[in-house]
Amino acid sequence: MKAEVYEYAVIRYVPDVEREEFVNIGLLMMCKRRRWIQIHIELDAERMRHLRGCHAMEEIERQIGTFLSVARGEKRGGSLATLPVEERFRWLTAVKSACLQTSRPHPGLTHDLDDTFRRLLHRLVL
Repeated sequence: MKAEVYEYAVIRYVPDVEREEFVNIGLLMMCKRRRWIQIHIELDAERMRHLRGCHAMEEIERQIGTFLSVARGEKRGGSLATLPVEERFRWLTAVKSACLQTSRPHPGLTHDLDDTFRRLLHRLVL
């Protein structure tokens, strides 16, 4: 079995952009060759209450919903959701001044995309 090239980025909640603090809340991973993209966001409401963010929980959840819809190619994600997986990944990982941001993308090689996604998610987010 041939190893697949993949890229991943950690999804972060940034309570106050000027303070440059963040909490890892999810993972986005893509394999262009396989046209594969995976996303998981785990929002810990209790942890979020302790942050001094300026965003209402409803606002954060709405932004997460849009992020998920674009990544998954869902109709409610609009025209961005119709792009190929690599373009959706690039759009989602672009530098932003928003309460949802990502780390810079990191590349890797794997024989099992799903297993690698699970391992990275547990190591970096959960």
